[in-house]
Amino acid sequence: MKDVFSIEEVQKLEEQLALRGALQNITNRINAARDINQILVELKDEILGLFNAEAITIYVTDVPKSEIYSLVMAGTDVKEIRVSINTKSIAGYVAYRRVSVNIGNAYDKKELKSIDKELAFNDTWDKQTGFRTTQVMAVPLLYEDNLMGVIQVINQKDKFKFTEEETSFLEEIAYVLGIAFHNQQRMGGRKKTKFDYLLSQGLIKESDLDTAREEVKKTRQTIEDYLISALKISRDEVGKSFADFYNCKYVKFNPNQMVFENPVKNLRPEFLQRELWIPLEKVDGKIRVLVDNPGDILKRDMIESLLKTKKVIYDVALKEDILKFISAMYQQSGANEQSIGDLLGRLDDEEVVEEEEEGELVSETDSVITQLVNKIINDAYLMRSSDIHVEPNPIDKQVDIRFRIDGDCAHYQSVPYSYRAAIVSRLKIMSNLDITVRRLPQDGKIKFRRPKGEEIELRVATIPTQGNVEDVVMRILAKGDTLPLEAMGMSKRNYDETLKILAKPYGMILVVGPTGSGKTTTLHAALHHINTPDRKIWTAEDPVEITQRGLRQVQVHPKIGFDFATAMRAFLRADPDIIMVGEMRDFETARTGVEASLTGHLVLSTLHTNSAPETIVRLLDMGIDPLNFADALLGILAQRLIRTLCKNCKEVYHPSIEEFDSIVESYGREQFLKLNIPYTDDLTLYSPKGCDQCNQSGYRGRMGIHELLVGTDTIKRSVQKHETVEILREIAMSEGMTTLLQDGILKAIQGVTDFKQVYRVCIK
Repeated sequence: MKDVFSIEEVQKLEEQLALRGALQNITNRINAARDINQILVELKDEILGLFNAEAITIYVTDVPKSEIYSLVMAGTDVKEIRVSINTKSIAGYVAYRRVSVNIGNAYDKKELKSIDKELAFNDTWDKQTGFRTTQVMAVPLLYEDNLMGVIQVINQKDKFKFTEEETSFLEEIAYVLGIAFHNQQRMGGRKKTKFDYLLSQGLIKESDLDTAREEVKKTRQTIEDYLISALKISRDEVGKSFADFYNCKYVKFNPNQMVFENPVKNLRPEFLQRELWIPLEKVDGKIRVLVDNPGDILKRDMIESLLKTKKVIYDVALKEDILKFISAMYQQSGANEQSIGDLLGRLDDEEVVEEEEEGELVSETDSVITQLVNKIINDAYLMRSSDIHVEPNPIDKQVDIRFRIDGDCAHYQSVPYSYRAAIVSRLKIMSNLDITVRRLPQDGKIKFRRPKGEEIELRVATIPTQGNVEDVVMRILAKGDTLPLEAMGMSKRNYDETLKILAKPYGMILVVGPTGSGKTTTLHAALHHINTPDRKIWTAEDPVEITQRGLRQVQVHPKIGFDFATAMRAFLRADPDIIMVGEMRDFETARTGVEASLTGHLVLSTLHTNSAPETIVRLLDMGIDPLNFADALLGILAQRLIRTLCKNCKEVYHPSIEEFDSIVESYGREQFLKLNIPYTDDLTLYSPKGCDQCNQSGYRGRMGIHELLVGTDTIKRSVQKHETVEILREIAMSEGMTTLLQDGILKAIQGVTDFKQVYRVCIK
């Protein structure tokens, strides 16, 4: 029997005793913890020290979501991470199989498959943080066969793998944690407050809350007001804390979000401001209500009694945001203007006289109809709409009103079907159209003065549709400020070449694309760049949408014979340096434009063509002389507008190799190689998510994508030869032109938009 111990054995015994002491200390701390959040945030470092490791994560089970979650440090912030309980990650596998694992290299697929053929490693966190996971030791937290969570230790600093003894130590800690988590859940810990999220994230301490409670006794502030003003806690973080406490969604004020019209007649704004709630919108037959305290049972009973329904979804908002929503609902169209709900209520109360198929229209001059139409137009302007669609629906027996915002149509309101003729007639009267003509399309204009005095113009088109009804589409031609050329979103090459072209003393510059692609905006940005006191600039437009000092702008009237060609001939007698023509609609206008550019004038205009090379062929097919046009051509800019991702909520993702190959093929494999963008594990793109700022669409705003063909000598010779579109495109691309699709793909790679939006407006 050996009774003398070696120095190494003595040291080992001392180390084990020290570990046992540390383990006992951690056990005592776990049992004394105030709540689970304290364990997740404050005890990690002590446990980590036992194993001489780089990182530790303690997960808690979220049974309803079949996930485990934890709080981890990301720089100076505390963030929540969640992992599904399945075999797609190591922690998820441990929770799913309820077994311990000890892995030497998490990226070694053979080692993972030797443990379980379904086991995989999720490297998302490594990619987001730059951390490199190697060794992983993970143990389930159990209490009487109930999964309470998982504890995971990562990267042993001085070994290739955690030892079996260390695994045993971790299992002992896991046993204590399992009991502690069970006790916390059973006892409920301390009383939960609506500021627990802020505590768990390390944004405030308990002492801060105690101070806040004392301070608010001296003032009329709320605790959240004190935290925001004194401790500089962001409003969004406070809102998230409320949402976490009330288990609902946090909504902050968005001036562009449409407010559900007040469904309760005679409900005064003072009442809503005092009670702090507002109906926001209808979702799947339920009314979504914003309230400061979704847990107030008495307030909920009162709301449901007033709304006469139990189908209510309650979401939380801060007091200031609720007041802003109330103000928007009652005052956005003027202090004395009623809401859509009130107007429709008044219509419902009045006697409805259905018109005969060819009979006299009724109620088009009624004051309620007038107010209703005014509010529709005003709301569309406030919501940044470009078009208003009034669509009588004979199938559903209602009039649907939709707004086009950032290029996409969105439902605004439904109006009773019995008032379809009255609304259409009112719009016709405002447009100076014939209300007795219902079987032929008509077009006109409305000059509309908003409550605050500013004037907007609408281009109106009526179209007879199935069911003996008429649709009305109104394009809002809001007078806007001139944007600078650098705000057009051009690539460096396109921007530099555009400046060179604009510096020429004479020649022709064309901006081409479909209706609504921003051609006029781009032309005015170009004019703004060259608008100097020493130059005389004439413009002929239909209508004049954008005004700027220094331009002499003319509104054409084709119905009286004053068209673009006539205006241009008049300009040539009025000493111009630069001429801008709204559109080259016919041969006469195009021919006059070419002649003007050859006689010492810089001519800018637009055309409805799909691409820059196609524009050349279109003009030559119209009969324009190839020699003259070749001499005149300076450049052709084709453009489209694409929706941009919401900067507040866009998400990062790693594309699959299949998606990457599809992008390369769409761009052109040879051209894409020149970009030097290889497929790597850290390649990231962006996708839409949806938040309150973008009305849950994931997109907010639009920007241009461009294709600039420069009139080089080679291009001019090709024009003279009347070459095909394909040859012209090849020559232009060899000289540096990127197509619309290529420019869109580059902007998607930069994270400005996504490929879905690019493919919606581009063809190869």
